[in-house]
This record gives sequence, structure tokens and C-alpha cells, in this order.
Amino acid sequence: MARRNKVYEGKAKILYEGPEPGTLVQYFKDDATAFNAEKRDVIEGKGVLNNMLSEFFMTGLNQIGVPTHFIKRINMREQLIRAVEIIPLEVVIRNIAAGSMSKRLGIEEGTRLPRPIIEFYYKDDKLGDPLVSEDQILAFNWASHQDLDDMVALAVRVNDFLSGIMLAVGITLVDFKIEIGRQFEGDMQRLVIADEISPDSCRLWDNKTGQKLDKDVFRRDLGSLTDAYSEVARRLGVMPRNATPITKPKLMN
Repeated sequence: MARRNKVYEGKAKILYEGPEPGTLVQYFKDDATAFNAEKRDVIEGKGVLNNMLSEFFMTGLNQIGVPTHFIKRINMREQLIRAVEIIPLEVVIRNIAAGSMSKRLGIEEGTRLPRPIIEFYYKDDKLGDPLVSEDQILAFNWASHQDLDDMVALAVRVNDFLSGIMLAVGITLVDFKIEIGRQFEGDMQRLVIADEISPDSCRLWDNKTGQKLDKDVFRRDLGSLTDAYSEVARRLGVMPRNATPITKPKLMN
């Protein structure tokens, strides 16, 4: 097989040219980062778990009419996606106070919010992905009024979907981050969910014990990250309960 051309490499994923125009291959790495990459490690099997879980969530969203860039999973670490123009904003939806919100506003972690709160962060690693207002987004032309309305509508639908399936398996969806891209069809565009949805981008707590099943395990040195992600995958039926430990396969280019 001919070696694919690398299009982009981020902290957790690599994008390669896809087999057809308008497609990309997204490869999930085992790299784990936190605190704007100040803390980093390689967690064997993490990329496999995130690939499988993101496939599960993206497929479910597609089935209920929430558009995503996901086409299909190719293998244990790769999936075929549509090429989109990423809007330079992270959309964070919070159901319970945690993380930076608790620190920023002095709200005790674990406090249930009166309603889901949507925040926007400007995607710039050098600046630490700062929190931005809608006025700033419009002033700097990162997104239009219509884009913002559509992004909020997508975020609410994703929140409803994720909250429901997590609640069914005894997990509380505390908060999550999504990225949104523009998909062009001739002169028309539509916004779609892009990047990934996985425990890397969500806060997930066990309903009964409060045990963290997300990247906070790595951030706060709370144990094995792959054990936490594997537990989420098992509860959702993505991984059989008697599955053998995940080992790192070789990347075939």
C-alpha cells in the first residue's frame, strides 16, 4: 500500500489524505496530554478505545439526524471522515460544575447547574484556548450569527443524546467539548460535528460512587486511564466484558 500523505497532526490524532476527494483518514494516537500539553504521556491502548467510542457516539448521532463528519471505522485505530473546515472554536456544554468552571467562578465541583451552560473557547494552543464571548466571536468573524445559532442547536441535541445513553448505563455526563466544521456542497454549507467524542472530551462520573471515568483520571493521577475508558466502553456495549487487554498494533501506511 502506498504511504498516505499526512495532512495534519495534533496532540491526540493524525489526519491523512483519504481514498476519495473530500475524505480524510483520522488516526487515533495513544498520546495523553493535559494542562495545555504541560503534562503528557503515552497510554497504551488509549487510541483504540477512543476510536471505538467515537465511532459509537458519531454513529448514534448520525442515526438521529445530527450530522457528523464520520463515515466509517476502518480498523482499530483509524476511521474514514469527511473533510470539513473546522470553525476555530471549542464548544463546551456543562451540566454540572467541574474543572475550570469551578475554579473560575468559585462553584463547588459537583454542583448541578440550573440548566446546561454553553461556553465557547478560541482554539489556540499558544493562548491556552481562552474563553470568549459571542460578541468577540462575531467581531473577529470566527463565526456568523447563523453559525452560532446552529452551533448552539447542535450542542443541545448532542447533550440530550449523550446524557440519555450515559444515564442508561449508570454514568453522569458532567460536561463535554465538541468541535464543529463547515461541510460545503456547491454554494451551500452545513455545520457538522467533527473531531471526536470520547472520554478525552467528556467528563463522566459513575452515578453511585462518583468515580471519574474520563481524562481527569490522567490529569489528577487517579489510576489507570485505560481501565476507566474500558469501563465506559464495556457499559455501552462497545467492548465485551471479557475482552482481553488492548495492545498497541502497528500503524500500516
